[in-house]
Amino acid sequence: MYSHYRQEQAAAYAKADAKGTDIRKYATAEAYGKVMGDLLSLRSAGNVGKGAPTSKDPQVMSLELSAKTPKATIKDCLDVSDWKVMNRKTGEVQPSPKNALKRHINDVKLEKWGTKWFVVSDEAKATACTSAASS
Repeated sequence: MYSHYRQEQAAAYAKADAKGTDIRKYATAEAYGKVMGDLLSLRSAGNVGKGAPTSKDPQVMSLELSAKTPKATIKDCLDVSDWKVMNRKTGEVQPSPKNALKRHINDVKLEKWGTKWFVVSDEAKATACTSAASS
């Protein structure tokens, strides 16, 4: 499920639009709002995303199956070195912010609603990593 979220996120960023993707099947609440905000920023600047992030050793850090709404937390080392912002018209790759991390920790919170798990939040940390277990 988490990998599907990442695939659909990259597909939406590739065209700066969620239409035609299944991001809504995997993300809700804060995570969905963040994706939609990112898409608006990309579109407004005339950009799209090129490539995709790579998940490096995601680990379940907590799992609460007996809660009224089951919850899980995943810590992941997300490699974004092959995920670039590109001008839609010219194809020119836009420069990354200075000191941007190419691999960083992401804390991902999920909730189970009915029979399906959803990504509720996806928070990038300003912490470099080699794998999720490294920090």
